[in-house]
Amino acid sequence: MNVVQGGAGGYAAPLAATYRPLMDQGAPRTPRDAAPSPSPSPIEMSFEVLPGSSPDPAPRPGLLDRSRELAGRFGARRRPAPSDPGASQPSPPGDPGPPARALPSRTWPVAGAALVVVLLGMWWWLARDPGPPQITRGDVTAAVDEGITRAQEEARAQPPDAATAFRTIQPSLVVITTQLTGGASPAPAPTRGASGLGAGTVVNADGTILTALHVVDGGGRIEVTFADGTRTPARITDQQPEKDIAVLSVERLPELVVPAVLGGGVGIGDDVFAVGNPLGLTYSLSAGVVSALGRDITVDDGIVGTRTGRQLQDLIQFDAAVNPGNSGGPLLNRAGQVVGVVTGLANPVEQAFFIGIGFAVPIESAGGAGGAPPK
Repeated sequence: MNVVQGGAGGYAAPLAATYRPLMDQGAPRTPRDAAPSPSPSPIEMSFEVLPGSSPDPAPRPGLLDRSRELAGRFGARRRPAPSDPGASQPSPPGDPGPPARALPSRTWPVAGAALVVVLLGMWWWLARDPGPPQITRGDVTAAVDEGITRAQEEARAQPPDAATAFRTIQPSLVVITTQLTGGASPAPAPTRGASGLGAGTVVNADGTILTALHVVDGGGRIEVTFADGTRTPARITDQQPEKDIAVLSVERLPELVVPAVLGGGVGIGDDVFAVGNPLGLTYSLSAGVVSALGRDITVDDGIVGTRTGRQLQDLIQFDAAVNPGNSGGPLLNRAGQVVGVVTGLANPVEQAFFIGIGFAVPIESAGGAGGAPPK
């Protein structure tokens, strides 16, 4: 009989075995119930080693041996169990221990890409625009209170409208005095006599003055006093009787001529200021509002209601106080611009004093006579 057994080299080494029984194979078998016969002699077995085979072939390694071989190849060590006596024994001196395993080379690109993504996310979070902060009710209340406070402070810091208007017109104001005909003596000062006293406004850089016609149409000598005190004779160069407007030119100009700024139209309820020399009180200002527009009246020397006089149309009616001496003076808006020329006042008892109604020629009608169109 031939027996094949795996050798250490992974191939089978043929063995030749020859069984040689010492007994005759033809002898009959002893029955089971028969008396036991004497033990036969052991079978002699001799082996013949075939050429090229090992006399003592190593057995084929099993699964456990293969695992140990792989573990040793890759440097892995078996962890000792807690009950293993060798678990608490220190490594022998000079033993470097298990070798460290390096990350595979293909892991580094993935880790680098992840790091770049994290850094980009952090940069975006820090650099992004957070947008406007959320507004709360408290923020709105605080902003409103702050705005009101600031507006009140600015209003207190600004001068009143009347002060602004007067400072603007003051360099352009003039006092007009006249010498009556028939041997009457001229007034020694601008404050002497209402009959020969009026007001006017410089409306051009050449010294042209705009005033009311009834202030200067009595004949005689006309004298003008500028805001800086310069006095000079004047004469009528143009007049519009239907509008009660006269234009004067002077013989001598002051060192500084400041023409007034002519304004536009006004509306009912607008603030207005009248400046003149009422009752001889020079450079006086009174305040009021426009109470009506487009009035048609009959006046005689500036007094409304007389039976004989000029017819004036399309006048501004206002309630700022005016008296004799205001005639010919400017009517101003809040910016100090001329919006009219004061021409008269209403008085049912035909007396020359104010009772609450004044009239002015609109500057749109009067400005053209002085060569200064409205601005």
